[in-house]
Amino acid sequence: MLRISDKPNLNTAANLVVVAVLMFAFVFVVMVPLYNVLCDALGINGKPSGQSYTAVEAKVDESRTVTIQFIASNNEGMPWEFAPSTTMMKVHPGAVNGTVFQARNPMPNPMVAQAIPSISPARAAPYFHKTECFCFNQQPLDGETAAELPLQFIVDQDLPRDIGTITLSYTIFDVTDMAGAAVATR
Repeated sequence: MLRISDKPNLNTAANLVVVAVLMFAFVFVVMVPLYNVLCDALGINGKPSGQSYTAVEAKVDESRTVTIQFIASNNEGMPWEFAPSTTMMKVHPGAVNGTVFQARNPMPNPMVAQAIPSISPARAAPYFHKTECFCFNQQPLDGETAAELPLQFIVDQDLPRDIGTITLSYTIFDVTDMAGAAVATR
């Protein structure tokens, strides 16, 4: 039996449920595309396309030089030493280029890491093709050991001419807990 004094409470509760549903819909439906549009417009947080690169016969554009900057950082709580062997190189679009990053696990126990790349400016991401990258796979390292992590890439000749510098940044994460079985079998 509904009393007259309960009706305003039911209306308030119903309104709160509707507001909560709309807030969740906004966060999950609107915020992600809005975030991507803002990042593209501001040229921040360049994400690789995730599509595999199909090799095409191409000539090296020796009339043009692009500066590639390499940055490495550790996610909070990641104890590894992680750095590029070189912080900058000049390349010609169309040429195959290579470098290595250095990683060292100073801990006594084995760990597994995963590197996540970011390319800046974001407009350059579709023109930066990694043909071999340590970021494609998780990187296990035994305790107190080091490794060279290879990277090979090509800057597409179709890179817009107003882009003269591309920054490739990697953040390395500790994924040992998620890769527990791989560490236990080592």
